[in-house]
Amino acid sequence: MRVIRILGIDPGSRLTGYGCVDLIGNQLRHVAHGTLKLANTSGKAVIPLEQRLLLIHQGLSEVISEFKPSVMSIERVFFAKNAVAALKLGQARGAAILCGAIHGLNIVEYSPTEVKSSIVGHGQADKDQVARMVQLLIGKREFATSDASDGLALAICHAHVITAAGVNRPVATNTLSSTKKKSMSLAESVGLTPEMVTGKRRVSLTPKR
Repeated sequence: MRVIRILGIDPGSRLTGYGCVDLIGNQLRHVAHGTLKLANTSGKAVIPLEQRLLLIHQGLSEVISEFKPSVMSIERVFFAKNAVAALKLGQARGAAILCGAIHGLNIVEYSPTEVKSSIVGHGQADKDQVARMVQLLIGKREFATSDASDGLALAICHAHVITAAGVNRPVATNTLSSTKKKSMSLAESVGLTPEMVTGKRRVSLTPKR
């Protein structure tokens, strides 16, 4: 059975999150996740930006060499709080994309709204909702940073897109599915409503490992 290994990247100039999953047929399997800590997260960064960009390249090179993905799914920038933040985020993205290209990975991009819609079912979901759905899908309970869960969400989003022509039926929590006419979110595919994902309604799910 064909296995596609996907590396999701949530780029940042201080923290860059990553998550790696295998798509085996239409089954999803967690491989790894983590965060590249490039600088202090509060106050003015003491490490120069050019050094942090180098650290992104070096850190992701190590991740790619260890896990050997074939695809990089990275967040597409569509807004930032200010021009300086947008510039730094764009440079972090560029360092990550260049690293993926050097290693011969196929590069795909998704906006935050696309990722949230794919996984939770609506594009205005917050980070906690996305992390909760990722936890339910891969059986992991905690993430050291939201950047790591966002990295996994990007990888899972691309896996969901790949399986968008799947059958229209409920599936296990680590199985991806969709309708032929309109792609279901992963929350919908496992029978979850937005209220369940937010924690407003209790859910008892035991993801396969």
